[in-house]
Amino acid sequence: MNGLNMIGLNRIAPNMNALNMNALSMKARHMKALGMNVFRSLHRATRIQAARAVAHRVALLLLLAALPAHAHAFGLDELQAQLRATPIVRGHFVQQKFLRSLPQPLTSRGDFTLAAGKGLLWLLRTPIAQDLRINANGISRRDESGAWQALPQQTGASRENRLFLAVLAGDTKGLQENFDLTLTGEAGAWQLLLTPRSALLRQIFDTIQINGGKLVDRIELRETQGDRSVLQMTDAAPADALTPEEQRAFSD
Repeated sequence: MNGLNMIGLNRIAPNMNALNMNALSMKARHMKALGMNVFRSLHRATRIQAARAVAHRVALLLLLAALPAHAHAFGLDELQAQLRATPIVRGHFVQQKFLRSLPQPLTSRGDFTLAAGKGLLWLLRTPIAQDLRINANGISRRDESGAWQALPQQTGASRENRLFLAVLAGDTKGLQENFDLTLTGEAGAWQLLLTPRSALLRQIFDTIQINGGKLVDRIELRETQGDRSVLQMTDAAPADALTPEEQRAFSD
């Protein structure tokens, strides 16, 4: 290579280096600007997401605050008031007794009338026809002549009958004398679990579970020896007044 060419190259090389440095500098600035834009975008997205989360929580709190107060306050007093609001109730029942010694439950069916302050008419229809009256004085059976005859009271049966009356009548105060009560659910669908307090009751029952809504729908008694009774009330409905026949049955 001659001298002129060398001189030309030497003059061009610094200019090329300068151009390269400028290009690198511009690229670096571009990358830095791009990185800042990405950072700002991520930061903005994070702030938007956080704002949405806060708004969601606020909306949830407002929704909870707007719910009716009774949705959070269904307790034993409310249950008792709800059940006592219907002083007369009529319906059908299916009662099943599950015994360890039998492969199939003993099933009976019939009709009932519950009247506050008077008691319970328990009218068996199958497998036998038998009319029973249960009140604070005990159990009576109607004979063929239509007269009511008091039945001998056994300790367990008497206690169970009083328990049925207390449950169906919504006497939670009375139940609390002998049981620890645990109420769950709401007015339209609740469950009341009874756990015996006294040593005597604990020898008979493990637990008693009552389910219902406006009225009692189901009662299950679990006994300590493994037997259990399930009572289901169907087509139960409030009534305005007793029929003349029911009035006679409660007054005789």
